Amino acid sequence: MNKFAPIIIVLFLVLFCNHTNAQDWKYDFEEATTLAKEKDQNIVLLFTGSDWCPPCMRLEKYILSDKEFIEYAGKNFVWVKADFPKRRKNKLTAIQRSKNKALARKYNKRMSFPVILVLNNDGTVLGATGYRRNLDVKSCISLLTSFDSFGR
Repeated sequence: MNKFAPIIIVLFLVLFCNHTNAQDWKYDFEEATTLAKEKDQNIVLLFTGSDWCPPCMRLEKYILSDKEFIEYAGKNFVWVKADFPKRRKNKLTAIQRSKNKALARKYNKRMSFPVILVLNNDGTVLGATGYRRNLDVKSCISLLTSFDSFGR
């Protein structure tokens, strides 16, 4: 057997299999607003309790992590995540906690989780939803698209 075969296999795996499917989350609303204006896109703002909220975890697992959804989302929106974790190991920086609290004061005063808001690039809310058991990936895409088209 060729002594370079293991090296070639490792290189192949690194180059072609290390492609991650994940949202391009922004954590700074001002940065997201600037980017949304540059791209002429709307913003999706997600309020989540990533480590304690079961519906938030289901939303992430079954909708937001789906390959079809990720592809759609990346092409059509700028994504902002305002996370409110409770576990010490997931603790956010003081600056990030402050930013998330400011977003909640403006857009999620009731502190409901999860909440998905579609905003225009000026920050006006076009539509809102949360996790729904009967909402699959295609239905979620359709719902977000309806909010998106409403504001245009």
